[in-house]
Order: sequence, then structure tokens, then C-alpha cells
Amino acid sequence: MFEIVSVSGGPTKPEIIAVSLSKLGLRDGDRFADVGCGTGSVSIEAAKLARNLTIYAIDARNEALKATEINFKNFNIENARILAGEASDLLNSESFTDFIDCAFVGGTKNIDSVLEILVKKKARSIVVNAVRIETVVKTIETMKKLGIFDEVVHISVSRSAPIAGETMFKPENPVYIVVGKKQN
Repeated sequence: MFEIVSVSGGPTKPEIIAVSLSKLGLRDGDRFADVGCGTGSVSIEAAKLARNLTIYAIDARNEALKATEINFKNFNIENARILAGEASDLLNSESFTDFIDCAFVGGTKNIDSVLEILVKKKARSIVVNAVRIETVVKTIETMKKLGIFDEVVHISVSRSAPIAGETMFKPENPVYIVVGKKQN
């Protein structure tokens, strides 16, 4: 059994991935963008939920791209493209002609542009994870402007840790999960 190769700021905690992917509503055969993929851990779990998933793992950080490549190899993730650069540039380029069914956004640089492009790419659902309240507000405002805002879920996770022969709980940073869905 392999462990996820880590980078600064990641990987996304399993509990957060579970809720985020449940809100995303992946389907077999979807085209899935993992924006700010970090370690690729969200893509790895997404591939377990939906068969024949096409994955676009995007990050601007070389350390993240290397970790994602190693993790994809270790977890036998196929049908994935690892893309280096800013998501707003890559997804909007003439060479990226594919549509996107669902997107997980873990990196929040240029969040308004990224969301606009994902809507243009026909994404039916988008989930943004954020830890900064300013990012949450900006994401909600942009999603409302685009007519896709659905909800925000605030999650706080604590993990058990030993203390004086007994057990205590240490809190992790709380995460806001902002959900956007294509309105019918």
C-alpha cells in the first residue's frame, strides 16, 4: 500500500475529499479538472468513484506536479493529463478544446477567472475548497454572478492524539467547501 507523496499545503485531508467529491457528483466517463492539484490526492479518490474518468490535474508548482506524477504512478491512475501552469491560462488556451463536466478547485489564484472559464467549459458542478474567508466571499460572489452558486459547507475536523496516557482531539484548520452547480 502506497502513501501519498506530500507537498507543502497538502494533501487535502480524506474527510474533506469525501465531502467535496460527494458534493461534486461525479459520473462514469466524466471529464474532471483538479485545479491546484497539489499531490493529486483528490484525483486519486475521484478515480475510485467514477469509472473511465478523464482527469486534468493542473498546478503551477513544480513540486506539486512531481508529487502528482509519482502518486498517479503509485496508485495506477490512468487517463490523466498533468498540466503545468496557471489554470486560467491553460483552460482558456486554444490547445485545450475539451469541455469539463466537474471541477475541484483547491488552488484559488485567479479564482474568478477560473470559475468563469469552467462555466464556459460547460462544467455542471464545481467545488472550491478554501481556508481564507476572503476567498470564500470572492468565490460566492463570483458564483452568484455566474448563476451557479448552490451552497457553502463549513467543516471542522479534529484528530485523536495521545496525552498523558489518554486521548485528546487536535483540531485541523477548518475548511469551507463552496459548491456551484449548473442551473437548469
